[in-house]
Amino acid sequence: MTETQKKGHYHPLSIVTRDIEKIFRRMGFSVASGPELEDEYHNFDALNVPKDHPARDMQDTFWVKDMDGMVMRTQTSDVQIRYMETHEPPIRIIAPGRVYRAEATDARHEAIFHQIEGMAIDTDITLGHLKTVLTTVFTEFFGTDTEIRFRPGYFPFVEPGVEVDARCVTCGGTGTREDGSRCGPCKGTTWLELGGAGMVHPKVLMNGGIDPRKYQGFAFGIGIERLAMVKYKIDDVRLFVSGDLRLVHQF
Repeated sequence: MTETQKKGHYHPLSIVTRDIEKIFRRMGFSVASGPELEDEYHNFDALNVPKDHPARDMQDTFWVKDMDGMVMRTQTSDVQIRYMETHEPPIRIIAPGRVYRAEATDARHEAIFHQIEGMAIDTDITLGHLKTVLTTVFTEFFGTDTEIRFRPGYFPFVEPGVEVDARCVTCGGTGTREDGSRCGPCKGTTWLELGGAGMVHPKVLMNGGIDPRKYQGFAFGIGIERLAMVKYKIDDVRLFVSGDLRLVHQF
């Protein structure tokens, strides 16, 4: 009798990344990538992050010892700058990848996690295009009509900036689970924060070599772990890196 060989399983974060990429590709976006070890200019300066911004401090950024001005990238927005430097508009890209932040780990935060950044630049881009794109993506990804809302938010690289929330699909927008307990992902608020977005700041366009008098663009950043937690009803982000095969074997 021969021993039956078991098939492997995709990690849920790999599944989410693959599915999101497919949706964006069908909408005309290309997938771009960049270095995880990044220089200070592309990670901060070119993105209009001031020299005294708290994100540059040691408690938020992993600065690489003995490599002056080099950091482990804090977001995949560096890919947007590098892409603009070598491509002419119109531009439509997404940049999924791993990012690093020196912050405390808990059920909703990790020091190493994954983001998917997106950007579209053309002569007539508006916030309306941004909302339409994200609503379409979330509706297809979650498999149900997804209500999206924008709240005012500040990010140095966009103006105006918005926080992007989606009506929680885990609890159906009720704030409670079937057993009556408070919904974990949205903390009972019925809304789940998915990321930040806005219109690309003119200085960022200029730093990428693009004329802001002619072109406009929108950009957004979404946590891949957050999307996976909502879709698969996972309450603790640390499970993704726990090495527990019982999690992976469900996919």
